[in-house]
Amino acid sequence: MSKTIFANGVIYTLDSKNPVVETVVVENGKIVDLGTQKDMLLQWGRHGVTTIDLQGKMVTPGLIDSHLHLSGVTFNFLDLDLTGVKSKKEMLEKIKAKASTVAPGSWLIGMGWDENLFEDGTTPSIQELDYAAPQCPIYLKRICYHAFLVNSKALEICNYHSSMEIPMGGSVVLDPDTKKPTGLILESASKLITKYIPEKTYEELKNGLAQAMKFAVKKGLTSAHTNDPAYFGGLDQTYRLYDELINQEGYGLRCNLLIDYPFLKDLKERGMCAGYGNNQLQIGAIKIFADGAFGRRTALLSDPYHDAPGQFGEAMQDQETFYQMVKDSREYSMPIAVHTIGDKALENVLDVLDQFPMVNYRDRIIHVSLVREDLIKRLANQSRVADIQPRFVVGDYPWIQERIGEDREQYLYAWKSLLSSGVICAGGSDAPVEPVDPLLGIHSAATRRAPWDQHEGWNIKEKLSMLEALKVFTIGGAYATSEENIKGTLSRGKLADMTVYSKNLFEMEHPDELLKTDIEMTIIDGKVQEV
Repeated sequence: MSKTIFANGVIYTLDSKNPVVETVVVENGKIVDLGTQKDMLLQWGRHGVTTIDLQGKMVTPGLIDSHLHLSGVTFNFLDLDLTGVKSKKEMLEKIKAKASTVAPGSWLIGMGWDENLFEDGTTPSIQELDYAAPQCPIYLKRICYHAFLVNSKALEICNYHSSMEIPMGGSVVLDPDTKKPTGLILESASKLITKYIPEKTYEELKNGLAQAMKFAVKKGLTSAHTNDPAYFGGLDQTYRLYDELINQEGYGLRCNLLIDYPFLKDLKERGMCAGYGNNQLQIGAIKIFADGAFGRRTALLSDPYHDAPGQFGEAMQDQETFYQMVKDSREYSMPIAVHTIGDKALENVLDVLDQFPMVNYRDRIIHVSLVREDLIKRLANQSRVADIQPRFVVGDYPWIQERIGEDREQYLYAWKSLLSSGVICAGGSDAPVEPVDPLLGIHSAATRRAPWDQHEGWNIKEKLSMLEALKVFTIGGAYATSEENIKGTLSRGKLADMTVYSKNLFEMEHPDELLKTDIEMTIIDGKVQEV
């Protein structure tokens, strides 16, 4: 029976029974006691018991990312990372440099570009991409994963022609004058390309995922809810990757796996359902897409885009099809997790969910970016969780104002309104769309602006307090997987997952101090993680 005493800390438990303690006692991965250092050492301190000095540092329940793609973070370690690139020129230079290391005819894969950050404001043309990488096909994912750039060689490989059938919900963007491809591909049209891209080897994926998991732990995360089968070669390979790293090789990060709807049949055949596994690795909800994203105006809105009056966005499928997807999931007692950006998409999702009884695990509405007052009331249901990404404020402002207009901005990323109305909110990053770092997410929730901005914030009435933001990334994450009885707070009997900080978040004069705060220690299952 191994015991460890974590002593001499300022430990915020987020449990109202013992809100702040100095010491936590852990046995076999669970909290058995907590209180003052004097009392805990007197009661539990003896020969053979390990004591770890927290040196007066702030400690909270382990941080949880409620929605990210560790597969995408993995590929950032393996492919060309264009995150944060500030201009078309810089992007083309990086592509050219990477192309020089790629064998002729081999694919150059990259991700993370965002034209909204570009000083020149334009994406590379297909001609510029051809010039930068004349010897290899290119496939570059936008940071939102809803738009992609390709060059002529990529189109040649997929045998593109003007009359070919484009997958529903997608498009190949054409030059209005020449009617030829610009190199930009939207949404499901990417399938034209991806089926020709060779898959990474299993060992490449495993090594990259190991790096991604270590990186997440280094940033203070103890749990991650990750959606990967579409990028890791299906259900079997995805589960095998995580099972080997977590259950066999001891990587500590707890992972809940969201499974894309096309793999529901595979789940059934293997006898796997929500909760399958253990508290280190579990199957989660069925992932479905309701709409697209704001960046390319594919998020589905009730009223037209302010800067494109004829456009409302796109539903990823009609209501009848979506109903059937939920019905199929419910027949297997599975909760669903639905990507929902626009307010009309949210209305469509709730209209369907309201027709089905709840199951043992909560349904999750991922992003909940634009809402309406009537929809907030419908979200306030104990069987539903809003998976919010506070860092989206940094990626979307100020250009989003022109997209949706002044009247609707008050309902954009309305986190305070959601919480005040009783909506359960869980905090995530959607990495690699936004950085894995949860402290950046907490900063965005508390400031509603980018770290480099100096103003008060965007739509400041929706700011969260530091405590509210922290709860979203701890308690909220536990509720998202219906694990609030074993994690989310530091309480007797719960898992010994803790995050230790270099500064006290609750004693900061301004949230910007978060930007100079380090993670001193990440503790999972009562063990200090090596990163």
